[in-house]
Amino acid sequence: MSRLEDARKELRKYADKEKAKLLLRFFKTGPGAYAEGDIFLGVMVPFTRKVVKQFQDLPLSDVIKLLRSKIHEERLLALLILGRQFNKADVKAKEKIYKAYLANTKFINNWDLVDLSAPQIVGEFLIDKDRQILYRLAKSPLLWERRIAILATFAFIRLGDFDDVFGIAKLLLCDKEDLIHKACGWMLRETGKRDSVAEELFLDKHYRRMPRTMLRHAIEKFPENKRKAYLRK
Repeated sequence: MSRLEDARKELRKYADKEKAKLLLRFFKTGPGAYAEGDIFLGVMVPFTRKVVKQFQDLPLSDVIKLLRSKIHEERLLALLILGRQFNKADVKAKEKIYKAYLANTKFINNWDLVDLSAPQIVGEFLIDKDRQILYRLAKSPLLWERRIAILATFAFIRLGDFDDVFGIAKLLLCDKEDLIHKACGWMLRETGKRDSVAEELFLDKHYRRMPRTMLRHAIEKFPENKRKAYLRK
């Protein structure tokens, strides 16, 4: 049996049919929903992380095969392995992982998959590089590429670099997807934790156009009187 098949077999040791049923509802897999047709084993994330530790040396070609799986937890396993490999990689290997990630975005097709990988791989890779790719992703017709664009800025936010979170959030102000509104609001809130003045300057310019969900997420940690004032305005 190959290492890839060993990884799949190990993951299935933690499968739980009852949890799988819950996850099908939680991740909106019904007809017309954002994750229509996705398949779950019912493996919780802590168990997936256990498998990551066992198979963190899986060759990149096998990790990509895992990422292209129809099974949600296998795709998550692949992305968590990529993140761990990226952290330990040299410059050339980091670039290879980054390019493989962007070449397979159609398989990074749920909010948890994006959130647990985009900052750690795309954002980290671009810290000292040109970031125009994020603005192209922010204009993508693919929901998940737009979410990758805004979540990648988390890596910059942690370093006190806010230009791109504001630039991409501005591009996404008129996005029709609630999952994008929530992601933008979250990143704005994270910015505000580090520089409340910078966040408020952005909000004061754009709150009138901002979807209600985005605004609510952005101001969630504001003092009650200030939060209510933004909502009234």
